[in-house]
Amino acid sequence: MDVLFICLRNQLLPIVSRALTSRRSYVRLAEVGRLEQPKLSGKYETGQLILHRVFGYRGVVLFPWLARVYDRDLPHHRDGDEEPSPGVGKEVRGRTHTFYQVLIDQRDCPYIRAQTESVTFLGNQESSRSLYAIPGLDYVAHEDIIPYVSAEKTPLNHELFDKFLMPNPKGDPPFVAQETLKAWQNKNHPWLELSDVHKETTENIRVTVIPFYMGCRESHANSVYWWRYCIRLENLGSLSVQLRERHWRIFSLSGTLETVRGRGVVGQEPALTRTLPAFQYSSHVSLQAPSGHMWGTFRMEREDGYTFDCRIPPFSLESKPEGGPATPPDTV
Repeated sequence: MDVLFICLRNQLLPIVSRALTSRRSYVRLAEVGRLEQPKLSGKYETGQLILHRVFGYRGVVLFPWLARVYDRDLPHHRDGDEEPSPGVGKEVRGRTHTFYQVLIDQRDCPYIRAQTESVTFLGNQESSRSLYAIPGLDYVAHEDIIPYVSAEKTPLNHELFDKFLMPNPKGDPPFVAQETLKAWQNKNHPWLELSDVHKETTENIRVTVIPFYMGCRESHANSVYWWRYCIRLENLGSLSVQLRERHWRIFSLSGTLETVRGRGVVGQEPALTRTLPAFQYSSHVSLQAPSGHMWGTFRMEREDGYTFDCRIPPFSLESKPEGGPATPPDTV
């Protein structure tokens, strides 16, 4: 096994792992920089270099978002109560939390258990609707960021890095936004905006769902509204668990209820182990109505043979007014 580590302040952080055809096994170390103290308050600025706490990839912050997090694992309070109220658990209120949109280092993309083309939207170009995929973008919660200072001349490999960022003469953060990044953010805001995050844990398996509105395709016959949703599964327990099946229910404001069953997700049946405890993927859904809801379960199988249904927290699919044409990053 050839394993690349990040060597920072005498800490070894595994980044990538891949099998070798050779029978020999060895460890290759590469120093890429030094860790900084994570921020317990405030937020990270555009241009901050980061490591992802769960997936281990290198990245850089583009800009922060404020999202409403609906966490079904937290105790719920009535207004004015300091302690959780008995019997109050059905109403889940969103709590504001900071997330960041980051560029992922393309050298790490083949080795992380997360889709790296997770950001898509319908762009309106010359009255036509095309689907754009922006490679190597991710949304990262504040607590999953480990800031660091790079020791490399080229700290991040990504096709948009030099287009969006330039060195900061003051050095903190090491990079600042170029006008192209600001313009791109403003033009594509409805398609990039992170607004709601949903979390729920079953049998030590935490499921996080982030829905995004992509846009609407209109024809003479009907209008079709599209969303993408990003799902992250984390094993918080000590026993390995494998995802075997998915079961979705999709309700549309038009009155239809669709049931979807199938093996695995995105063609895989990922195992969540002690060494690889997380898996993230994204998919898309369309409705012939401007809003709806999705919920469901994942059938999980533990290493001791025990099977259980892991709840997917219900989330809303809400459309947004489209204030003008979106522009993909290669045309900014």
